[in-house]
Amino acid sequence: MITEIQIEVRSTEIDVNGHVNNAKYLEYYEWGREDWYERAGLDFATITEMNIGTVVVNINVNYRKEVRQGEHLTIRTAPERLGRTSFVLKQELINEAGQVVNDAVVTTVTINLQTRQPAPVPEQIARFFGK
Repeated sequence: MITEIQIEVRSTEIDVNGHVNNAKYLEYYEWGREDWYERAGLDFATITEMNIGTVVVNINVNYRKEVRQGEHLTIRTAPERLGRTSFVLKQELINEAGQVVNDAVVTTVTINLQTRQPAPVPEQIARFFGK
């Protein structure tokens, strides 16, 4: 399942160089992942009821083009890889010209909320990776 949401860059997201501050990209990607979970039927309440938490353990970001205030971007989120207790999502920010301005690979570990230890990725998530 690939999801997409649209955003507009706000003035509060711009740094002294006149483009999006590097830290804001992580926030954009978080919005995209939350949308992906919700469209998968795995909103926060549902995941919590399953006694599962998702913890981002690694993010690799490529900054490809400047993004400025007022630009409209699409945040695309897609399943990339599935492990036993982890999964990887590929995320991209695409401008109105269809150019990838930024992309990231995000590794998430599923944990048991009681023990706080890694837990197998539940079928409700794994099914989106073709398993």
